[in-house]
Amino acid sequence: MDLLSGLNTHPGRRVISFLLLYALIVLALSACTPLTLGEQVQIDTGLFSIHPEDENAPQETPSPQSQDGSAESGSAEAGEDEQILVIEEIIIGLLLVAALVGIGAKRVGLPYTVGLVIIGLALTLIGQVEIQISPNLILALLLPPLIFEAAFHLNISDLRQNLAPLLLLAVLGVILTTLIVGGIVAWGTGLSLSAALVFGALVSATDPVSVVALFRSMGVPKRLQILLEGESLLNDGTAIVIFDLVIVVALQGIGTFSLASTLGDFLRVAGGGLVVGFSLGMLASMVISRIDDYLIETTLTAVLAYGSYLIAEHLLGVSGVLAVVAAGLVNGNIGPHGMSPTTRIVVINFWEFAAFLANSFIFLLIGLRIDLNDLFQAWYLVVWAVAAVLIARAISVYGITAMTGDIPHKWKHVLFWGGLRGAISLALALSLPSALKETGQLQFMAFGVVLFTLLVQGFSMARLVRRLGLVERSEMQDEYERRHARAVANRASYEHLERRYRQGLLSDHTWKSLSPYLSEHNRRLVEAVKEVMTSDPSVEAEELDTARREALRAQRSAITALRRDRVISDDNYAILVSEVDAALAEASVGWPELLGSRDANRGNIDRLMAIVIQYDDLENAFSALTKLGFSLTRLPSSGGFLRRRNTTLLVGLEHGHERAAVHALETSCRQRVIYLSTPLEGMPVSAAEPIPVTIGGATIFTFEIERYEAF
Repeated sequence: MDLLSGLNTHPGRRVISFLLLYALIVLALSACTPLTLGEQVQIDTGLFSIHPEDENAPQETPSPQSQDGSAESGSAEAGEDEQILVIEEIIIGLLLVAALVGIGAKRVGLPYTVGLVIIGLALTLIGQVEIQISPNLILALLLPPLIFEAAFHLNISDLRQNLAPLLLLAVLGVILTTLIVGGIVAWGTGLSLSAALVFGALVSATDPVSVVALFRSMGVPKRLQILLEGESLLNDGTAIVIFDLVIVVALQGIGTFSLASTLGDFLRVAGGGLVVGFSLGMLASMVISRIDDYLIETTLTAVLAYGSYLIAEHLLGVSGVLAVVAAGLVNGNIGPHGMSPTTRIVVINFWEFAAFLANSFIFLLIGLRIDLNDLFQAWYLVVWAVAAVLIARAISVYGITAMTGDIPHKWKHVLFWGGLRGAISLALALSLPSALKETGQLQFMAFGVVLFTLLVQGFSMARLVRRLGLVERSEMQDEYERRHARAVANRASYEHLERRYRQGLLSDHTWKSLSPYLSEHNRRLVEAVKEVMTSDPSVEAEELDTARREALRAQRSAITALRRDRVISDDNYAILVSEVDAALAEASVGWPELLGSRDANRGNIDRLMAIVIQYDDLENAFSALTKLGFSLTRLPSSGGFLRRRNTTLLVGLEHGHERAAVHALETSCRQRVIYLSTPLEGMPVSAAEPIPVTIGGATIFTFEIERYEAF
């Protein structure tokens, strides 16, 4: 890793770094798998088949059967054992490749999915290997973790608030994409209409994972992120349902198509899948709320993800993917309330790992399945496919968003260009049945579309977002990053020279000449950083929260070390780790003890604001108040006239700062602040302005106080 890091210090050396990574991967595969060039290996277990493409290779002659059949039986058992070992070695090799590509892609600056496809293609140069996997295995093994992980992290409140545009994009948009892409591809390439519609269905599902990650780092509006994520999640299910229906038409002949029958099948399959997933998700959440063991609870989520798919798809004949979507949404929004903080962290990490594995296998397999020569010869198919996908995306996004009327015009450009294709499209391409004669051509086209969207659209998205002015990061945050980076770099240079001086590699005269200058320069840089932090409370609050989380992670590591050394018992370890994990699970923290000195400099706090806020608005409100530098205390509460779960925030204020706090709540909460004209009856103390207000179904009280202490 040090070597790769050193090579990546200059952009011109990235190619060398990538070639070095490729050499390491080839060596790793050579050690882990028997599929070397020229070696005859054939595996066929019904679900998984691997053999090299070598038509001129001599065929193995069968051995004569023994009289009693025992030799044949022993040979068959030995062959099966060997096949299992070969499959295991191949899987380990692919996992090692995925890990190495992840390391290298991060240093080179590529999305790791792009790196996986490129490496998969490059590996075909050292030997043509055909991997045949049952379509059922692709859909049943690799799709559930991708779908469940995305659904588990999506906030159902955000989904509900944007339900109209999301449903239009996920249902009407998928249908339009299937028809438009199918029509253009059939007209431009000469493929049959049924095969072209199959291609339209398999590329109708968007997968903007890398774009969403970019949005989070750049500070793009949250609602725009929700629209992209929510559309991707919902159209995954509808796209696969339509894909299954179109495949049947393609195999049986377009003459068997009936609009009424197809529409009825769609409603039955989609609705049935949602009902199955919702029911199983509720059941699993109820069971999880009664268990306090993170291993068992994590196992139950895995059973839920795969079980909902299998029950819906194979037992009831409805959509297994939509069942996984519904189960993930329910379990991700209801299940965590019954989980301990440690369980939540373990479950989230587990599903991120499962999605990483599924993504890795899908992108590597499609890379290994594609022949570069055939891909180059079919370039015109890829060009028509990319053009059709872009045209269909433009018509869907601009047409559907015009119907809703509440999406800014600049956001429409981002939604159009952010409609990347990824693992879902490739998984569907891999699952195409061999009975479909255009399977190879459709896979080439799907691979070309995914590669285009990842390389062209993915890499140009940051520039588009900046040009449209959608970045919400302030100038002070950018200035802080620059000043902080200069200070860190200067300190690193100082410590490097000091270390060389202590080792005798730098003379005493030179060190004494340089050290005063470096020390003074470091002091000025530190003061420059402090100046930015004190002028913008949000910058200071962000760094305080980061530092706090790093401190908590260090505490967790120390507690784990104490248990490993038998200093504390397992029971005490579980208690202590739960406390740390509960603190880590907090969305944002004010750290009153660290902000106390700044509060003292601002004057005496003589008002206490009590905010009874609905749980759905808690994260945004807490973050907005913390960024203003207010000292907060959080108290869990419930009930009230709204009879919903809520939280009480206690905020210490100086006179004249009430309006700033209320304005922060107005801009951060989803509902409007409404001021009450008269005080509530029966209040034990007199209320200072502003008197109670309602925000998102919550109430604010401001009290005059004689003394305030943060502890």
